[in-house]
Amino acid sequence: MMHYHQAVMVEECIEGLGIDPNGIYVDATVGGGGNTKAILKKLDGGKLFGFDQDEDAIGNVKSIESEKFIFIPVNFRHMKKYLRLNGVNSVDGILADLGVSSHQIDTPERGFSTRFDSELDMRMDQSADLTAKTIVNTYDAASLQRIFGQFGEVRNARTLANTLVAARTQSPINTINDFKQTITRLIPKHKAHQYLAQVFQALRIEVNKEMEALELLLIQSKELIKSGGRLVVISYHSLEDRMVKNFINKGVTHGEAEKDFYGNLLRPFNPLVKKPVTPSVVELEANPRSRSAKLRIAERI
Repeated sequence: MMHYHQAVMVEECIEGLGIDPNGIYVDATVGGGGNTKAILKKLDGGKLFGFDQDEDAIGNVKSIESEKFIFIPVNFRHMKKYLRLNGVNSVDGILADLGVSSHQIDTPERGFSTRFDSELDMRMDQSADLTAKTIVNTYDAASLQRIFGQFGEVRNARTLANTLVAARTQSPINTINDFKQTITRLIPKHKAHQYLAQVFQALRIEVNKEMEALELLLIQSKELIKSGGRLVVISYHSLEDRMVKNFINKGVTHGEAEKDFYGNLLRPFNPLVKKPVTPSVVELEANPRSRSAKLRIAERI
């Protein structure tokens, strides 16, 4: 399970949840099970509901033998529905470790990494229909420009989109190498890694509808978490962190906060940390991939 994914800031997450041994908790992204096992150690009469849509992650769950653990193999966007199907209308805390697992990145055929050549896939839920290959070969130029600009913050998004649309009329762009060769003249020489990371991030977010799922998670957390309960979220890029921060501080995922008649913020959570918690130097040395992680903790009002 450690090989699948090394959980980030586990101790900080557990402390942030402020676990009641008899409480009900949700691990929205079971992944390699690091956070799941840590939460279970703190429970006595409580329950932990775990969610994950990745088939490989689902295989990891078999090694978690506990009557306190209930696993639900779906995306966390469906959290509220499946908790209620299990007779749960409220919980004491929700933990969501967002982003891509090390296993997904390091498995060439999954198509998440520019280090390997494989089909353009990038699906976290391997039963889903939409792949990166479908997006690159069928989306119109305007849609591609929106994706690269909004989700990857790519500066030449328009040129990139037009280049892909023109190239696919000659032959389909099916693999990672096809893709990189098609856009090679657009890649900045001294920032190639960063540029490709932004482009691949944009495609991955669109394939998995990640921002939409995160927004649904945050809205549902407001409805599910009890007064005094905790919301703990680890994000890995600015788009995620911006949405989480806005929701915790203002009560909305986008735009301006709502206020009551007296001008007080109508927010469901109080932030418990002013700035996001980041990995320690020791953790960064042990797990360099944790460097972009930002942890935010909030308490339900």
